[in-house]
Amino acid sequence: MKIIVQRVTKASVTTDEKVIGKIGIGLLLLVGIGPDDTIFDLTYAVRKITNLRIFSDQAGKMNLSIQDIHGAVLSVSQFTLYADIKNGNRPSFTKAAEPTLAEQMYQQFNQMLKEFVSVEQGRFGANMAVESVNDGPVTIILDTKDASV
Repeated sequence: MKIIVQRVTKASVTTDEKVIGKIGIGLLLLVGIGPDDTIFDLTYAVRKITNLRIFSDQAGKMNLSIQDIHGAVLSVSQFTLYADIKNGNRPSFTKAAEPTLAEQMYQQFNQMLKEFVSVEQGRFGANMAVESVNDGPVTIILDTKDASV
């Protein structure tokens, strides 16, 4: 899994001119699923995201997690995180999971997140417009293949 984690003051996702997900303070997650991702990847990502201390405490230090601040998550599927642009100028997406597996894993990931935080989400496979106000800015790339066991 590859996930772009952005600390936001607000974020929303729109499809067919209708807002389908909206949060205030929290995290915008752009979520890419790879073909060899497993429950380990989901569990690792959920643990990292829900415990990541990237929100400011009273002293202004990044010391609080999304759970500590009672923030929300907006999760948006993003297969383009697996784009291969090594050859030519047109991206190849063959390194992304096939859609049926990716959707099942994406939905399972969101369900697991909901055990810890409020989660809004985009619509898998839809053309979406994502709006956000990145706070900081704080943007982190999480790749579960970099996990230490």
